[in-house]
Amino acid sequence: MKKQIGIGICLLAVLLSGCRDSAGAYFESADEAGAETQEAGTKMQEVRIPETEEQKAGECYVHVCGAVKSPGVYKLSAGSRIYEAVELAGGLSEEACADSINQAEEVSDGQMVRVPTKEEAQYGAESAEGGAKETDSGLVNINTADAGELMTLPGIGASKAESILSYRREQGSFASVEEIMNITGIKEGVYSKIKDYITVN
Repeated sequence: MKKQIGIGICLLAVLLSGCRDSAGAYFESADEAGAETQEAGTKMQEVRIPETEEQKAGECYVHVCGAVKSPGVYKLSAGSRIYEAVELAGGLSEEACADSINQAEEVSDGQMVRVPTKEEAQYGAESAEGGAKETDSGLVNINTADAGELMTLPGIGASKAESILSYRREQGSFASVEEIMNITGIKEGVYSKIKDYITVN
């Protein structure tokens, strides 16, 4: 009987020893897996996502000039408004005519925002009331006219006049008077008012 009890105790000791080894191996394996996961997480945090084209497209450059305190080219976020561009340029000067531009208008990349002085705005308003300023042909040549001459056209203020000048610098001369509708803000409504006063010859 004693012999049987002794054999049983030996078997139990062997089994318990095997369980301890298995449990130890299990917890060791779990600890190693946890350490690997933590290390991978640290590496993932260190990876920097490159700037996407969408993020680059979220910026635009605007040239602010005229009656502002610090004229220049400024970077803004896409969807910004003209008043924000003016603020970056130091705000309006004392001579500025703030009502001559739409400060709530959304800016676009490469746009020129020219703030006219009160004198320029007054000159443009008087010229518009009296009709287009006559040249030798009696018409305003949109390929050679300066900003002041362009502002004599009905519905063409300082902002649209500068857009016309910018278009000429970038695209060259207008091939036809209808091409002026390529200018932002000049569509059929404005064109119908000025078509009888303009020429490209």
